[in-house]
Amino acid sequence: MLTGFNHLTLAVASLPRSVEFYQKTLGFKLSARWARGAYLTLGDLWLCLSLDDVRPEGMQLNYTHYAFTVAPEHFAAFGQWLRDQNVSLWKQDKSEGDSLYFLDPDGHQLEAHVGDLASRLAACRVSPYEGMEFFD
Repeated sequence: MLTGFNHLTLAVASLPRSVEFYQKTLGFKLSARWARGAYLTLGDLWLCLSLDDVRPEGMQLNYTHYAFTVAPEHFAAFGQWLRDQNVSLWKQDKSEGDSLYFLDPDGHQLEAHVGDLASRLAACRVSPYEGMEFFD
């Protein structure tokens, strides 16, 4: 039976470029690297970068993205840091809690988000999405 989220693997076109982005821009810790991949961590998250074909035409066609937690007191500074690093944004925030939607060097859609599921559900109870049901 499943017990939780294990790891995230992203295809990358340039391993050195992606390792540098995740390490230096986002603060991941490099755990291992080999000719076609790397393992990094951020808190309990295990990230695998795997050298592979990245097809930009297939990216950004939907809302699929990977969100990271940022503390409210660090949100503005993190956003400024991304702008200073010329990181591209892909969407404007319209949800509960501050969010910044940005792209990695291969066009993977990422998000820095203030809040958690409990704060999102509390906001949704006040203003639910169309047809929303709660199960608790």
